[in-house]
Amino acid sequence: MRAAVYDRPGPPEVLRVVDLPRPACPANGVVIRIEAISLEGGDLINRARSELQPGVALGYAAAGIIVEVGDEVSDREIGQRVTSWDLAGSHAEYRAVPALRTWIVPDALGLARAACVPIAFGAAHYCLFDRGGLQHGETVLIQAGAGGVGLAAIQLAHHAGATVIATVSGAERVERLKRLGLDHAIDYRANHVEETVKGLTAGQGVDLIVDPVGSTVRSSLTALRPEGRLVAVGNAGDGALEIDLWPVLQANQSVIGVFMGTQLEKPDIHASVSRLLDRAAVGEFEVIIDRRFRLDEIEAAHRYAQTTPIFGRVVVTP
Repeated sequence: MRAAVYDRPGPPEVLRVVDLPRPACPANGVVIRIEAISLEGGDLINRARSELQPGVALGYAAAGIIVEVGDEVSDREIGQRVTSWDLAGSHAEYRAVPALRTWIVPDALGLARAACVPIAFGAAHYCLFDRGGLQHGETVLIQAGAGGVGLAAIQLAHHAGATVIATVSGAERVERLKRLGLDHAIDYRANHVEETVKGLTAGQGVDLIVDPVGSTVRSSLTALRPEGRLVAVGNAGDGALEIDLWPVLQANQSVIGVFMGTQLEKPDIHASVSRLLDRAAVGEFEVIIDRRFRLDEIEAAHRYAQTTPIFGRVVVTP
């Protein structure tokens, strides 16, 4: 099978497409013929910083068709459409993955969009509600509103009855986000986020912040009201994660860290992703694909995702 690998961490040029053996099916898992790969922020960070095991493809998220089922699996069948995540293996024509790391895709939802749901929408839902405790009528700030997690969080928070503020650049992107439920946009290139947020909240600050950027955590805290909650998920900005805790203590604020790789197999979180797929299938929210590439263009796909202010997710097809 064709798969994207690298010999050493580095820029997108380290990626190459090679022939690898099709992975064997684990007793507790399935083998999926991949139809769509969602390019995740973690894929870019791993490629730049982490060693890749020889003979293993890069990548977290992919959707496709089950072609083999392990002996210990009773709730998956050959021919089912599923979406999946794992710590590696998505950038390929086939992947072997534990069945607990898959979700059945509703008939009305295309596989390309299904590939984008578990991590982006799963993380957004977990940050907003499971960890962030968002309530109807509260105000939430979403950092990087046009990214995958940001787009998901804006829509989910809007449906929950929150007032939604997000950082974003460019008038066209703002208008698109407002159609998805954004109430107030802050152009982080031209405005001080804290001052704008305080102006929108009568000087109080927001109740909740979801920050997938990482490098913005310190500035996020200045926009948070006393006793507010900050949920930091990932480090898409690839910067230093350092904060001064003294102001946090004085304001009785909560700083909550999220790493989805340890959460998606938990029964309640796994079930919430299934519900999100159902909601996407009936059009309750939009799963937006910015651009599509072929697997043979994987270097260009990584470069585009790393250097372009994308709107949604980049999808790669084998």
